[in-house]
Amino acid sequence: MEDYQQIIDKILAVSWDIGPKILMATASLFIGFYLIKKLKKLLKYPLEKARLGDGVTNFISSILDVVLKIAVILFAASFLGFQTSSLVAVIAAASFAVGLALQGSLSNFAAGILIMVFKPYKTGDWIEVKEKFGKVSEIQIFNTILVSPGNKVLIIPNGQIIDDVVTNFSEKGLIRLELNVHIPYAEDFPRVKTMILNALSQIDGILKDPITEVGIETFDSHNIVLAVRPYALPDDYWTVLFQANEAIKRAFNENGVKVAYSEGVELGEIGK
Repeated sequence: MEDYQQIIDKILAVSWDIGPKILMATASLFIGFYLIKKLKKLLKYPLEKARLGDGVTNFISSILDVVLKIAVILFAASFLGFQTSSLVAVIAAASFAVGLALQGSLSNFAAGILIMVFKPYKTGDWIEVKEKFGKVSEIQIFNTILVSPGNKVLIIPNGQIIDDVVTNFSEKGLIRLELNVHIPYAEDFPRVKTMILNALSQIDGILKDPITEVGIETFDSHNIVLAVRPYALPDDYWTVLFQANEAIKRAFNENGVKVAYSEGVELGEIGK
């Protein structure tokens, strides 16, 4: 009986010593998690008002949730006698190791944050980056999703986009087509220019303002290279491009415009 009494006394002594600590730790966890939940709700409105995008808003909310919960857990652990400085050192070392392992992903993440904050392009814009052209389908934390005119899905890491030149064709609300047409030296440029402008004026997708530009771009060994620059809406790019090429070819055929071939050397007259 004396042994049982000693055991009970020890249990009671330990309970009186540890019980309040466990109670305080439990209470701090409960109160801390409750306050974190309330804080997330309070921050939701200003984050949405900042228009950072759902991806950035959700990520900031998640990071804040994790950081605050770790702080609450460390605070609760201090009531149980744990050395919080040692725990912080372990967490920092683990975070450093994970950061090194995910260095490339972290750079894409940082680039994604910059894209969503500064908005060089947005969902629905037609852009060209890394020699890839397409419509922005989605801007994610790590990648930007493009859909090419051929209906191909292009997944481009945000880190590569930040490090490269981005051409946003939708920023001004219109896009300029850059066509090149070859005519022989013997052909009259004013006649061909009028011919091209008349042919393109029949295409509904080509804008009247700004006006279409036609000029001599360069001279090569067999042809004069003309630059034809009509304007269209970004969503009409490929339709107008195909129609413009077809219309110019038809006009050349109907008006007897010839082309020079590179086989052999032949001297000819130079037109106006």
